[in-house]
Order: sequence, then structure tokens, then C-alpha cells
Amino acid sequence: MVNLAAFASGRGSNFKTILDRLVERGLPGRYVLLVSDRIHPPCEDIALAAGIPFVYLNSKAFSDPHQYALRLLKELESRQVHWITLAGYLKLIPAEVVQRYQRHILNIHPALLPLFGGAGMYGERVHKAVIESGMKVSGATVHVVDEEYDRGQIVLQDTVPVHFDDTPEALAHRVLEVEHRIYPLAVEYAISDRIKVYGRRVEILP
Repeated sequence: MVNLAAFASGRGSNFKTILDRLVERGLPGRYVLLVSDRIHPPCEDIALAAGIPFVYLNSKAFSDPHQYALRLLKELESRQVHWITLAGYLKLIPAEVVQRYQRHILNIHPALLPLFGGAGMYGERVHKAVIESGMKVSGATVHVVDEEYDRGQIVLQDTVPVHFDDTPEALAHRVLEVEHRIYPLAVEYAISDRIKVYGRRVEILP
């Protein structure tokens, strides 16, 4: 059984979608931890209903960033976590954690990377930027997490059209449907050891 941890800051809809897929398909993966930088985020209810331990950890509560990273690693390693999935988690993962779980951290971004990514590009800001750019398509990207925002290798992508009269809210709704489709699939590939990284390129094994 592959142990998973989720990091989330808000509703955790992607966390819930992945959790449901694990159960419905009887996959050899299970969530053993939910970490949040907020004390009582909505996603906590999802974890508690599923019997998944919830831990609140905010870097601002630690005077030394290294101690914060060590505490994260302690929580992860004590539960023998193999993969970390970010689901609307807005904090940069400490370098120590990225190095310990190198190529074993996934994130979903609501745009087609490498466009419209980086620090501060989340939520409505992303969709507003896409519309204002004149792009005719947008979508979602599952990527490997490294030490920078939204710069890791691309695992999966899918697209949606951008309509002339789109609002950020309308576009976000269509993109979220893509997120809920491709993120659980990427996690299934991960726990099946089908994701292979070669430099900047990723192969999904059959």
C-alpha cells in the first residue's frame, strides 16, 4: 500500500476527488495525512470524515524556517509517506522536503504551464490573466514539484476553450472539471510507479 499525504489550504476539492478515486477503483494507495497552513480549513472536514489525521502547520509559527521543514518531515516520515499531493496549497514547499521527496510531490495548476504560473498566480488571478492575454485555450496541468513555483516537470495536461465573453469565474468552472479528471489519474499513475522523469520530459509507462 502506497501512503499519501495531501497539503491543502482551502476547500480541498481535488483532495476529495483523488480520495474518491482511490476508494472507487480499489487502488493500492491511501491518504494517511492532511497538512494545512490554516487552522480550520474546509478541507479538514473531508479528512475527518474519512478518518485521515489532520495537522495544522504554518511556517510563520516557527522562528527558524529549518525547524519548520524538520517538523514537516517528522510528520511525513512518521507515517511513512511515499507521495505528497498538493491540492490548493499556497505555500512554497521547503527545499528540505522537496529534496527528501524528490520527484514524489505532485501539484495541480489551473492553467497550461509553463504559461501563467509562478508566485502569486493562483485562483482568479490565473484565469483573469489567461482571458486578458487573448489565449483561445486554457486548461490544467499536473506537474512535479521542485523548489520553485510551478516549474517542475509536466506530467499531464488537458485543455478547455476560452470564450470571447468568458469571466474568470466561468473559465475557472470549466478548468476545475479538467482538474478533477486529470489529477486523480496522475495520482493513479504515481502509486502504480508509472511516472518516469527524464530531464524536463515525463513518460507515462503503459
